[in-house]
Amino acid sequence: MIDTHCHIDEEAFAPDREEVIARQREAGVQAMIVPGVNVASIETVLDVCHAHPGYCYPALGLHPEDVKADWQEQLGIVENAIRAHRHELVAIGEIGLDYYWDKTYKEAQQEVLRRQLMLARELDLPVILHNREATEDILSIVKEIVNRKSSNGKLVGVFHCFSGSKETAQLILNLGFYLGIGGVLTFKNSKLADTIAELNKLEIINPKFEIINRLVLETDAPYMAPVPHRGERNESRFMDHVAERLAQALNGTKEQIIEATNANARQLFGIK
Repeated sequence: MIDTHCHIDEEAFAPDREEVIARQREAGVQAMIVPGVNVASIETVLDVCHAHPGYCYPALGLHPEDVKADWQEQLGIVENAIRAHRHELVAIGEIGLDYYWDKTYKEAQQEVLRRQLMLARELDLPVILHNREATEDILSIVKEIVNRKSSNGKLVGVFHCFSGSKETAQLILNLGFYLGIGGVLTFKNSKLADTIAELNKLEIINPKFEIINRLVLETDAPYMAPVPHRGERNESRFMDHVAERLAQALNGTKEQIIEATNANARQLFGIK
C-alpha cells in the first residue's frame, strides 16, 4: 500500500516516530507522501523524508488554514523552498480552500491557491488539494488554471480526503484529477462507497474509463482514522480497512484495489 497523504512529521508522532515508520514497513506500507502545510513544516517534512529516503516523499505548500494577514510573506518563503527543493519534491501541497472555520481571508486563500497552482504548472509538479466547504470556488480556480494557455506543463493532482457527491466527482475526474480515498469511506453514515459504486457504472470520460484508475489511498494521519480505529491516532497501515471497503464497493478484491491504487500513486507522483 502507498499512503499518498500522511503527516508523519507532525508533533503527534514525535514520541515514537521511528517506531511508527518501522511498524508501517512491517505491515506492507511501501511508501508515504508527506505534505507540508506552512513555513514551519518545511523543515519537519524535509527532515523526516531525508531520514527515510525512498520511503517518505516530501511535498511542500501553504495550507488554506495558514493563510493569514501575513500570507504574502509566508507564501514567498514556501515558494522559495519549493523551488530550492524541486529535485526531491513529488508534489505541491497541501494547498486549497477552506471556508469551514473562517472566511476572513477567503480572497487571500483564492490568490494563494492560484499562485501555487501556477507554480505547479511551471515546475511540472502535481498538486495535493484540500477542499472544505469551498467546492464551487476550488473547482472554478482549478479549471481556470488547467485551461490557461501556457508553455508550461499541464496541471494534475489529487483532491485529498474526497467525500463529495457523484456530480462533484465527475467534475474532478473530467479535469484529469484523482480522488484521494481515506477513512471517511468506512464511516457509518458516509455515502462515499455508494458514490464510488455509482461512478463505476458510468462512462465518465470514455467507454474504457474505470473509476479505479483515478483513485489513490491515503490516511491524513494522524487524523481521520478509519473504522474500526476511530478515535485513535491514524497510521498508514490502517489503509487496509479502506482498501477492504473499496473492494466491496467495486466488487473486487482487496489485492486488486491495492495493486491499482499503488500504480495510480506511482504514476501521479512519479515515485518508484
